[in-house]
Amino acid sequence: MDPDEELAIIILVMDYFYRKLRSASRVPQQVMMFLLVVGHGDSTRRSGYEWHHSTETVSRHFNNICSRIVGLAPQLIGPPDFNNIPPLIANNSRYFPYFRDCVGAIDGTHIPCIVDAHLQPAYRNRKGYTSQNVLAVVEFDLKFTYLVAGWEGSVHDARVLREAMSDPAFSFPTPPGEKYFLVDAGYANRRGFLSPYRGTNYHLRDRTRLGGDRKKELFNYRHASLRNAVERTFGIWKSRFRILRGVPHYPLRTQRDIIIACAVLHNFLMMSDDVDVSVLAEEDGHDEDDMDQGGDTIGQDAAPSTQQEEGHQTEMGRFRDALTESMWACRNQN
Repeated sequence: MDPDEELAIIILVMDYFYRKLRSASRVPQQVMMFLLVVGHGDSTRRSGYEWHHSTETVSRHFNNICSRIVGLAPQLIGPPDFNNIPPLIANNSRYFPYFRDCVGAIDGTHIPCIVDAHLQPAYRNRKGYTSQNVLAVVEFDLKFTYLVAGWEGSVHDARVLREAMSDPAFSFPTPPGEKYFLVDAGYANRRGFLSPYRGTNYHLRDRTRLGGDRKKELFNYRHASLRNAVERTFGIWKSRFRILRGVPHYPLRTQRDIIIACAVLHNFLMMSDDVDVSVLAEEDGHDEDDMDQGGDTIGQDAAPSTQQEEGHQTEMGRFRDALTESMWACRNQN
C-alpha cells in the first residue's frame, strides 16, 4: 500500500468519525496503527513500538477502527447493477452481445486463519492449512459487490453459495429475470449462474494437445477471459493488504471483520483510482485465433440434486448452447 492510498483511507475514516461521532482528533494516529497491521503486515507489538503505545492500546485502537470500517460496508460494497450493461462488455465485440445480461462474476478464495485446536479439522482446507472460505461477487471494474466471510476452510465453494442464497440473513443479490453471474466449473450451470462447459478445453495457455469441440472451446475461452476479473480482484486485494496472507491470532469474529474491512477499503481505493477496464480482458496476452496453444479440461457436469434444479440446469444449458452457436457463427463471418 503506497502513501497516497494510506492518506485516502485516513481521510475516509476521519470523515466517517466526524459525521457519526463529531470527533476526529485522534483518528489519524489510530488509522495509521490499523494500516501498519493490515497494509504492511506489522504485528501489534511492532506498531506499539512505532507509536510508543502498549500492545493493549494498539489492539483497542485496531478493533475500534476495524469495526468502524466494517460499518461502511453497506455504503461501499454492492449491490450489483442489474439495470445496465457493464462497460467492459458493452464496448468489446468479444463479449457483446453474447454476455449482455451478465452482471458480474463469482468465486471463492481462502484467507489463512488461526483457530483453536478443536476447530482445526473444520477449518483445514484441501491444501492442508486452516482458512476461512470467502465468497465474493465482483463487477468487471474489479470492485466487490457482495462478500461473505467466516465459512470454514473445509466447506466447498458451491455449498457456501447455496447457503448464502437460501438464508435471508446473508442478503445474497440473486440476479433477476435473465440476468446472471459468471461462475467457474465448481458451480452448477443453472438459472442466474453461467458456468463453462465441462470436459472441454478451458485455459488455453496450458493446452498441450489438439482436438476437442472448438465451438465450446471458444465459449470457454471468452467465458474464462471475462470471469478472470474476479481473480484479478482477489490479486489486487491481497497484494494491498498483507494481513490477508495470514490473519493474526484474533478471535474468529475479528478475523472475519478484518476480511470485510479490507474489502471495504479495496472498493474505496478502486473508486479513487483511475482504472481502465477496457484493457482488463486483454491482459492475458492470448488470442482466439491461436486456440491450438491452450487448454485445461474439466470434468463432466454434476447431477442435479432436485427436480427444480434439474429444470434450471436444463434451461441454462440451452441458453449456453445458443450463446455458443451464435458466438461461433459470428466469429466465422469475420
